[in-house]
Amino acid sequence: MTSCSIAAALPSVQISASRCWRTIVGAPGSTPPRAARSCASRPPGAEIVLASVTRRVYDRDAMDERDIQIRNATYGHFVELGHAPMAAEVARALGQPEDEVRAAWRRLHDAHAIVLDEAGDILMANPFSGVPTSFVVEADDRRWYANCGWDAFGIGEALHVDSVIETECADCQEPLHIEVHDGRPMDKDLVFNVLVPAAAWWDDIGYT
Repeated sequence: MTSCSIAAALPSVQISASRCWRTIVGAPGSTPPRAARSCASRPPGAEIVLASVTRRVYDRDAMDERDIQIRNATYGHFVELGHAPMAAEVARALGQPEDEVRAAWRRLHDAHAIVLDEAGDILMANPFSGVPTSFVVEADDRRWYANCGWDAFGIGEALHVDSVIETECADCQEPLHIEVHDGRPMDKDLVFNVLVPAAAWWDDIGYT
């Protein structure tokens, strides 16, 4: 199989050049509005549209169409593999040098479009986590880790499928099994608590 056919066979996950952070504030028994329930929306073409909560989160001029192409391929591999792809895998699929992929990842990282670890590998490609977390999401007969409770809902929404979230209460460690249908949890008594103000999320995105 050629690199072009591999790339063509990947899921069609298109990412725009913006980033979405919205906070759910709700009381027990309430359901957040559909437009604000996850970090993914449903525009034509199955795009994951991400917008920013703060002014000038990144400089759009720092990224070009090739960077967005590499970001799309990175997400496509993440969906297909169930874990973060290596730069070499993305490079082979696109027929580009690995150095170009890593350079694009760095620009995307600086733009808060993805998050890299100290080695330059994928740590976060929201809503997917590149490392194991306490938020496990099953959707479309596959499994991924989410970065947080917010992103756990985003995975099913990004894939446009129902999902099941396995996690635990951060306070008492009680196991939580959350079934999500049509983007909404079946259990409407759950409360999502955001400890860090949205404007400060990127001060330490790993902690957030």
